[in-house]
Order: sequence, then structure tokens, then C-alpha cells
Amino acid sequence: PTSAQVSAAHQPGRFRFTLDNGILTTEQRQFYEDNGYLLIRKLVSEEDIERFRKEFVRICKKEVRVPGAMIMKKEALKSQYGQTESVVNKVQDFQEDEELFRYCTLPQILKYVECFTGPNIMAMHTMLINKLPDSDKQTFLHPMHQDLHYFPFRPADRIVCSWTAMERADENNGCLVVLPGTHTLPLKPHGYPEWEGKTNKLFHGILDYNEKSPKVHLVMEKGDTVFFHPLLIHGSGINKTSGFRKSISCHFASSNGHYIDVKNTTQADLEKELQEMVHKRYDMPALDLKDIWTFRARLVQGERINL
Repeated sequence: PTSAQVSAAHQPGRFRFTLDNGILTTEQRQFYEDNGYLLIRKLVSEEDIERFRKEFVRICKKEVRVPGAMIMKKEALKSQYGQTESVVNKVQDFQEDEELFRYCTLPQILKYVECFTGPNIMAMHTMLINKLPDSDKQTFLHPMHQDLHYFPFRPADRIVCSWTAMERADENNGCLVVLPGTHTLPLKPHGYPEWEGKTNKLFHGILDYNEKSPKVHLVMEKGDTVFFHPLLIHGSGINKTSGFRKSISCHFASSNGHYIDVKNTTQADLEKELQEMVHKRYDMPALDLKDIWTFRARLVQGERINL
């Protein structure tokens, strides 16, 4: 046996964040255990990405309406560009769009997801991000945050995000920035950063974030996919180019997980803010955070147990 196999045999508790289903090498598992993310090159085909891009453009032009989706726009650009992709920054909760939701069911994605969640997999949260050119105002900068802040379900170690670059992502167009190893930290208090006039609705950030923390810019090519833990501190920079930086992502969780009540926790303010938004938008009574998530969740593999 190799030294890796021997050491694995002697350390039964060594792998906390990954499961052994024969897909990841020992080195890949160890990298995720240490860093909280794992980058897999060329996982999604050019054909699939082109199909997702076309569907996104159709949604921007209102040729397709997606029930329940939140379409985030930069209203100030509407008079200049009309209903085009030059205005839409994000399509969130696209679970009712058959074409985009195909991303969450791709066998090559689920094969890896299972290494983190186990065989019973729920697609919990979906997003297609279209980072618009934004050199001076920093409108679309997402402050450093932990995704678990938004989620009323646990355990955190059985949740993973799959994030696929739809074109090259680098420091020029605002690639993902991660703080390796921070997935072992607890969930930190989040809120709106004190950036004068530069905060987006629900773009919360860690309140005591230290700008000097060592970070890694994830340079990715089209089709490259990164899987990361919901406690990993990450964000993205501004897009200093004249083009768009698109990515498609889904948060998956084990259906064996459970919902928690976020009242009297650091997530209570988020629940309040979301309840107000839902009430305003759909004229619905205030739902608990877990009710909002139960409504979005979709089974993509195995059986639906709790979530």
C-alpha cells in the first residue's frame, strides 16, 4: 500500500468533510479537508454552457418567465440598454426553469457532490451570476462572507456549493476569492459592510473581516468547477473589463439534514429581511426562513428524507 493509504488506515477520523465513494483521490480529499474547496477542471461541456447562456439571454429579454425566480437588475442601466443581459446581474432560484435546472442534475456534477453530501442529494439554492462591467462604482462587489449565513439547514459539513465558470474568470473580471482553511471556523456575524452607497440588497459580509487575511484568487477557465464548503470565507472582486463574467452555481445538501430555527441567532436579521421581501413581493404572510427554503428545495438524487 502507498504511504497515503497506510496513514489513512491509521487515522480513522482524518476525513471529516469528505466521504469515500471512490471518486476523489486521497490527495483531493486531503486538499478539501485542509482548504475547504476543490477545483475540478473542464467538468462542464462547452455545449451545456452555451445552452445555459442562451437560456439566460432569453430570461433577460423576458422571452421566458421563471416562476419564483428573483431577477436582480441594475435599474439605472435599463433606459440605456432595455431588457438585455447588460442590465441583469443575477437570476436566483431558477429551480422552475427546466433548462437552467439541468445544471443541478448533470451526472458529472452530482458524482462529485456525492463526495460531500452522501447519496441523497437536494438542490437547495440556485444562481446564475452575470457580473456586469463595474470599474468605478463597485456595485457588484460581494463582500467576503460564509454561505451558511443564508441557510437554515444543517449539518454544514453535508452542504456543498458547485460553482462553474461560464467563461474565463480571473482577477480582471472579478473571479472568486477564497480564504483557504476558513471552513473550520464557526459561522460569523454578518451584515451590510460600511461601504458608502455601494451595498446590494442581501449582499451581506462578515462584520469583523480582516482585509489582511491571506486569500487565493481562483483563476478558472470555461467549464471549470469549484466545490466548496458553506463556511469557507469567500467573495468576488469587481469586473474591470468591458465584458460580462458569468457563472452558474447550486448549493446541494444531504436530504438527511434538518432545518433549524434561526431566531436568537446571528441569522435572525436575515430572516426578518427576507420575510419583508417575500411579503412585499408576493403579498404573503411572514414565513419562517425554513419555510422559504422548503419551497425552493428539489430532490436530484436518492430519496427525500428530511429537507
